[in-house]
Amino acid sequence: MENHTAAGLKEALSFLEAGNPIQAKKVLDNSLIYELDSKELIFTGKCCLYWQEIIVNVSKISNSFDRGEQLLSEWKNFQATYRQYDWVYEPAMSAVCRGVFSLALQNFNSLLAEKDESLKAEILRKVGLCYKKLGEFDNAKMILSEANKLKEGQAAVIADLADCYALCGNDKASKALFKEAFFIDYEKVDLDFLDSQLITRLIKKTEEKGYKGDELKAWIPVYGVLWGVFNIKRAMKSREVSRLRQDIYALEMEIRDPSRANPYQTPRLLNLYFWLIDYCQSAQEDKLINEILLKIKILDTYVYNLYVK
Repeated sequence: MENHTAAGLKEALSFLEAGNPIQAKKVLDNSLIYELDSKELIFTGKCCLYWQEIIVNVSKISNSFDRGEQLLSEWKNFQATYRQYDWVYEPAMSAVCRGVFSLALQNFNSLLAEKDESLKAEILRKVGLCYKKLGEFDNAKMILSEANKLKEGQAAVIADLADCYALCGNDKASKALFKEAFFIDYEKVDLDFLDSQLITRLIKKTEEKGYKGDELKAWIPVYGVLWGVFNIKRAMKSREVSRLRQDIYALEMEIRDPSRANPYQTPRLLNLYFWLIDYCQSAQEDKLINEILLKIKILDTYVYNLYVK
């Protein structure tokens, strides 16, 4: 790549990082005349074209929270589009990521004076997510922890916190938190914003089983246990065990009723069985463990064989 072209590409990437794809495209247009076949320039130009109208439209939204939310939504669409490409120019993808999440962070940060605790927790969750995507993991952990204190038991918050720990090299904490998040509410875990290899590898391997969407999310904790990723156990409070038994009973009744059948029942019930076995092992209730194992075998022989091997 010629010096002039390389300099132009570098300048364009800096504008993308600043959330200014329009100016980035102008710089690229000047550089392309020197090297029309540069795949790096062409890919970066496509990124600029994708985002320039979006950024303009987002700026017209009057509400800061809605502006931030729209940027996050558009990032997910962008990822889905460019994931299909045979080749991507990673510096351009990284520049777009920094630009989008920096702009989103500005919008969410402007709302931190919110007094309503529930809404404040949601704002903090988005601020923490932005910091995580920008690589500021310590800030992300601090903000996400604050969000979790304001409103406990948010699966999305706990999953992002788990992702931060994994990205910082603390796999033990990450595994425990991911396991918790999928147990609380797998549907609320947003896979598109998770980056650590610990979870993305598990997602990819589970996808290879043919699952998509919420069904994929439902099976992730099952295979997380089977493949030794979700191998951190915790003590359960008596009220949690009571609720766990109730949920298991309710799901067992659902599965017996063909009119209520859905693809999420089996993986959800399997995961609940795994949690109950963890409890029984700590409580040394061996007889109940054997009963649960038999239920697993009847429900899904393939999973049973992987679990007991």
